[in-house]
Amino acid sequence: MEREHDYIPERKKWKRQVFRIIFKSDTKLGKLFDLCLLVLIFLSTFIVMMESVDIYDAKLHKLFVVLEIIITAFFTVEYVLRIITLRNKKAYIFSFFGIIDFLAILPFYLSLFFPITKYFLILRMLRMLRIFRILNLMDFMNDGYFIVRALKHSSRKIYIFLLFLMIFSVIIGSMMFMVEGHRDGFESIPQSIYWAVVTVTTVGYGDVSPGTPLGKFLSILLMLAGYSIIAVPTGIVTAEMRNKRQTLEKVCQRCGNDDIDDDARYCKICGEKVVKDISEQ
Repeated sequence: MEREHDYIPERKKWKRQVFRIIFKSDTKLGKLFDLCLLVLIFLSTFIVMMESVDIYDAKLHKLFVVLEIIITAFFTVEYVLRIITLRNKKAYIFSFFGIIDFLAILPFYLSLFFPITKYFLILRMLRMLRIFRILNLMDFMNDGYFIVRALKHSSRKIYIFLLFLMIFSVIIGSMMFMVEGHRDGFESIPQSIYWAVVTVTTVGYGDVSPGTPLGKFLSILLMLAGYSIIAVPTGIVTAEMRNKRQTLEKVCQRCGNDDIDDDARYCKICGEKVVKDISEQ
């Protein structure tokens, strides 16, 4: 989680002014810059999608290329300015938004050598997460971090469950390979495992289906088991989120600092009075 106190502007006046424009939204220029940024992100994403449509790409290819060069140049300059205007440059470069900003420009330069990588420019959509900061909706981001922490703490249980699911799918797939006798799409064990995964996840593409009575019976059991299997990860994460709500972890509502001692009543970064984790409220 990025921390506000890591984003301290350089001492030079022009750097402080640029910092306020590109990192803050409390001025007219800052809001205008953020709105322009969002428009360019939408435009860039639209161009990438239209380039994948042969009809439009054939007619407007040159226009798409020119616009993409202009947009990428803007994002590149912006990324460099973000680094230049900060004292703690490393904190931004390796922060969540810093990595996203870098990934937003990297595919364009890679596409100069590997053209297919230009479609990775769709990653620029991740920059839309800044809209929470622009519209002063950081509480939503805090809720997002709460979910991420719950997923992180329950990851070991989920890994064990996925391992069980893999073993289960391999066994059922192998059984169906023997039962169906190399027919109806069950020509190999890998193909049969593919069918088992599709069935247990209740996706049901229908491209492979059993033809024997025993195979259909196993399919029924697998489909019924699929409903309960899918509910397991949800239950694990939900239980972890409930446990997190019951913890006494403290977090600063002003700057988001969660590195607070158990007996502390005020944030050591901004001096705000701290309370229990905002997810409890």
